[in-house]
Amino acid sequence: MCAAAAASIGIGVGASQQRRRLTTTSKMVTTADALTPYDAVTHYNNFYEYGEDKDDPARYANAFTAAPWTVEVTGECAKPGRYAIEDILRPHPLEERVYRMRCVEGWSMVVPWVGFPLRDLVRRLEPNGNARFVEFTTVVRPQEMIGQRRRFPEILSWPYKEGLRMDEAMHPLTLMAVGLYGETLPNQNGAPLRLVVPWKYGFKGIKSIVRISFARNQPATTWQQEWPEAYGFYSNVNPGVAHPRFSQAYERRIGEFLRFRFETAIARRVPS
Repeated sequence: MCAAAAASIGIGVGASQQRRRLTTTSKMVTTADALTPYDAVTHYNNFYEYGEDKDDPARYANAFTAAPWTVEVTGECAKPGRYAIEDILRPHPLEERVYRMRCVEGWSMVVPWVGFPLRDLVRRLEPNGNARFVEFTTVVRPQEMIGQRRRFPEILSWPYKEGLRMDEAMHPLTLMAVGLYGETLPNQNGAPLRLVVPWKYGFKGIKSIVRISFARNQPATTWQQEWPEAYGFYSNVNPGVAHPRFSQAYERRIGEFLRFRFETAIARRVPS
């Protein structure tokens, strides 16, 4: 793809933190709650590749280069290969999706994501009958991602990996996000390509994806390997099931001073 065509898409071109407006063709709003302010969404993050504190991603992500970008597709599919981000995006009209994002730590945000349904990409890649799961992998660049640099003990084992059951990947709410608030994703929010699954805890939303693999068997995901009693493979939001360290009955809305909510139920369209 030529530079002019890539620029028209607005992804993967120019400076790593250059903000570009994105054109969307539709909008879906799944909550009546107010949007979390842009500054809160982009400055309160768990992205351990940049460090353990919530403001580390915004502090250190300027060193990250999100262009050019390729995604490797492997496993049980008819169209494996290495795809430039522009080729991944080209057939897909972008949509705005307003989703509530809940962290297992007991805080939440309401984010206007920009992206396209993951199922549309999956269909293009033509998984075969053996593909029961989809595995995602984050980039490893310790020279640009300070949290990946050698230390003892490591924050996590790199690369970060996540996965979905195939029917979850094909659910219409599962989103491949390339932006938020109508602009390209900031580096600290997972530029240039991340996963958003609104009925799951936030750690399932893997960022800066460089590999998508179609697998026969359930993949070993990073947090599940780190602490299997606390982080299950499915990790659907459930206020009735406590994390070993965090109650799920309450949540704190980021960007809203001292706003707590008690939840007895969460209404969602969740895959059966």
